[in-house]
Amino acid sequence: MLTGIVATGNAVTSLRKLLPQLNEARLKKAWEYARRHYGDRGRELTTSTSLIQSAEESTLLLSKICKDEDAIIASLLQFVLRTPDGSLEDIGKEFGRPVRDLVSRVHLLSHLYVTDWRKSVEDMKLMLVSVSDDMRVLLITLSAVTALLEHVQELRHEHRTRICKQSLQLFAPVAARLGIYVLKYQLEKRAFPVCYPTDAEHIGRQLAMIHEESGGFLAKTSHSIRDFLSEQGIRCEVMAREKQPYSIFLKMHSRSINTLEKIVDLFAIRVIVPSVEDCYQALGLLHRVATPVSGRFKDYISFPKPNGYRSLHTCVLGLPGAPRTAMVEVQIRTNTMHREAEFGIAAHWMYKESSDGEKVLEAAGKLGFSEMLLKQSVGQKKGTSVGTPISATLVDNIYVLTPQGDIIELPEGGTPLDFAFMVHTDLGLKFKGAKVNGAIVPIATKLENGDVVEIITHKHPQPTLHWLKVVRTSSARTKLKAHFFAHNRGEYLTKGKTSLNRELTDRGLPVLDNDLSLFSTVDGRALALREREDIVVKVGMDALRASAALRGVPPEKRGASAKASTRKKVRPATSAALVTVVGESLPLPYRFAQCCAPEKEKARPEILGIVTRNGRITVHRNSCHVIKGVSPTRKLPMEWTSK
Repeated sequence: MLTGIVATGNAVTSLRKLLPQLNEARLKKAWEYARRHYGDRGRELTTSTSLIQSAEESTLLLSKICKDEDAIIASLLQFVLRTPDGSLEDIGKEFGRPVRDLVSRVHLLSHLYVTDWRKSVEDMKLMLVSVSDDMRVLLITLSAVTALLEHVQELRHEHRTRICKQSLQLFAPVAARLGIYVLKYQLEKRAFPVCYPTDAEHIGRQLAMIHEESGGFLAKTSHSIRDFLSEQGIRCEVMAREKQPYSIFLKMHSRSINTLEKIVDLFAIRVIVPSVEDCYQALGLLHRVATPVSGRFKDYISFPKPNGYRSLHTCVLGLPGAPRTAMVEVQIRTNTMHREAEFGIAAHWMYKESSDGEKVLEAAGKLGFSEMLLKQSVGQKKGTSVGTPISATLVDNIYVLTPQGDIIELPEGGTPLDFAFMVHTDLGLKFKGAKVNGAIVPIATKLENGDVVEIITHKHPQPTLHWLKVVRTSSARTKLKAHFFAHNRGEYLTKGKTSLNRELTDRGLPVLDNDLSLFSTVDGRALALREREDIVVKVGMDALRASAALRGVPPEKRGASAKASTRKKVRPATSAALVTVVGESLPLPYRFAQCCAPEKEKARPEILGIVTRNGRITVHRNSCHVIKGVSPTRKLPMEWTSK
């Protein structure tokens, strides 16, 4: 059992007893480093637990399932970034890049249950998949959450229900998916009564009644089975298990039953034998002394579960020492299978019993959680490879950190410039340079999960057109274009005219006039002067080739002097600062939509901006039917600035 873990004083002594192979000097250095940073600070989630106590308890729990030295050290340091003087750069210098990366990713995942109240469970699952490219990250996180729930009654009221709900819906299923049932059961045991107090009490009363009626037959039956199998020449260890309350709750809920008497696997006995041959022999012997229940036999040895679980399961009636009507599930497995059933993939860090076991250990260290989700089995048969790295990713987002520890979500391949615009438009426009994990990096550097990004800024915005080729996010590109249209319009208008006049001269055509009459009609649509200028500006920004700009001009207008043409009257873009993008300090070009004309209503309606393909903003009423099918990435919150 892993309950009741309490670290006393220096945890190094306890860890050394559990893991004698660890480097004692390095371990002691890590503990002292953690102690120095944590000081007497309390854990923000609880009323009485300190950071150092939380780190020690979590690490001692981790040591039961993971023997990796870097993981143990990262677990001790997992809260350092929550202290004022904690930095990944310093952790990397003191303990190496692997520890630094582990701490960074664990810190990211800690936001799931510490500070990020807005994400749905599905969003958090995606984040787990994206960040946990190293199995150790998950093991540290699961140990931390499990250790935290040991103090569930000390959790602050505003955190208790939320963390317990996440434990049931996210962390316990992840532990089960990895086959680490010892953590799954602890998470469910602590969280269930908090999330479902009435159901937990109801099931508890029924269990007490069953115990009173049956008289605790499992212990007696276990002894009888052990004696019987020993007489038949099979050495074995026998232990009893009662179905966990939360598992009972799920089964009752899924089958719409309200009494425990209808649950057939309420009681279970585990029989642990030396070899696979003994498993099948013990199964045959037990079927001789008890009556097997039809349809209740499962051979998970020949056909393991997707997470690698192996065992024989059979339900029987009439076991020695058990009530006649008591149906008992018997699970028969080897010692190795039992370790894997309790600790899942983590068991491979603890034992290396054969050359195959060593291969499994090596592969398990490299296997990421995202790959585990795709695996149909883990080491199903002798010689089966545990982890061939997959080329395709499950998600296309990464998660990086601000120096203050806030999480910023970016598309895979996102750059420091994307990061800056995601934090705030002004930060992006004033971008001068960036530090990633303490080191200056080029503007086009591809960020990775867990990177800490610090932006260096100019005093005033100084964006360049080259940035449009650097950014990966559409929002950053839109904001850049809007800035260029608003603040560098004259420059790009002049450059565009020069490029277009050169193209026209090469074709033997008249150059542009002051009204840009050549573009009065494009692709059959009449354009206002502002819209004609937009085309020229795009050419000046190198966003549109001059030859491409001329394709939409009617053939009859290409060889003659541009004349004023009859065209549809189009309202020019608004120049007065009546509206602005929420949170923006810089004015952006916009026009009011003709479909709903929000500017015509006296009582200013709620409005929303839609970014058009040419980088300008069209302002609609929130209730406008046109915007319903528009992608959320093209929508900008708008507000009225004057009447």
